[in-house]
Amino acid sequence: MDVSDTLLEALDIEIVEVQPERVVLSMPVGPKTHQPLGFLHGGASVALAESAASIGGFLNVDANTQNVFGIEINANHIKSKRSGTVTGTATPIHIGKTTMVWEVKIVDEDEHLISISRCTLGVVTKK
Repeated sequence: MDVSDTLLEALDIEIVEVQPERVVLSMPVGPKTHQPLGFLHGGASVALAESAASIGGFLNVDANTQNVFGIEINANHIKSKRSGTVTGTATPIHIGKTTMVWEVKIVDEDEHLISISRCTLGVVTKK
């Protein structure tokens, strides 16, 4: 999957594992992903979560006839982080014909929960 000139490239997000039932992405915590006080920005965590869910969703549709788009995402930020790497793991809760719901857990190197999200995707027929 080519991530050139995308948000994934801008945030140095790396693809670790890609399967229809599990997508794992990692992201360094540093200046690109910090908020002004030097902590991991919640928006960067949400970008990681929605990226993982969207890739998973794409793997569960017919790419010739359908697209997936984020409809809604929520996030609970559990723990702060100043440096290192976070890893987001997306797993499906619901795979339907018109919507999907994915859970994304973001953990640090020590498996401490940093954030948890639920992302709803819309499945749209290509025109």
